[in-house]
Amino acid sequence: MGMEIGKLILAFMVLINPFSALAIFLDLTRNNSTRERKKVAQIASLSVFIVIAVFAFSGNWILRLFGISTGAFQVGGGLLVFLIAISMMSAGSNPAKPEIGVEESNEITVKPKHPTQSAASVAVVPLAIPMMIGPGGISTVVIYASAAKSLHDTLFIVAAGAIISIICFITLLAASKISNVLGETGLTILNRIMGMLLAAVSVEIVVAGLKGLFPQLAG
Repeated sequence: MGMEIGKLILAFMVLINPFSALAIFLDLTRNNSTRERKKVAQIASLSVFIVIAVFAFSGNWILRLFGISTGAFQVGGGLLVFLIAISMMSAGSNPAKPEIGVEESNEITVKPKHPTQSAASVAVVPLAIPMMIGPGGISTVVIYASAAKSLHDTLFIVAAGAIISIICFITLLAASKISNVLGETGLTILNRIMGMLLAAVSVEIVVAGLKGLFPQLAG
């Protein structure tokens, strides 16, 4: 699996999908000033980048520690990503991200921020982790990190993470405008399109893993 930065950005974009966190961001920061919202967006986006960078450099070490082959992890991670894609296309809950305050009416409700709770804590949990980058995103970073053949490839992963973090920051800053323009229907359609793209990414990951496990398939 080559380290093409375009594919990396696509994979991270559809997995992290900052648009899916807009409702929670708006609810968590509804009593905050514009400056405070910007700070939350900055910390959340930086947290996403740090997670990607950490697992980009430690992916191979983690697999070696547990004695897991790259091919096996690619197949397992690819299947997890495919399940996420299916849930996105069917407008179901994400099996790799917890449901936060989902009522019987399926309306998303988030408990208001405690007066003493800092912007940093809200931004890191639950906004950045696990709402934007959860198990699926981390697994994908490890998959690409394990397939990296040089430091150059690893830096590609980190660069893609930096670009996605910037996109997350811009998206969160414009959360109100995006929600007003797209509305609930527009966000649902966008989420399903993301799911279709993610399904294609997951298939490619699984195929790469199968080729690693069964080299004769590449012939």
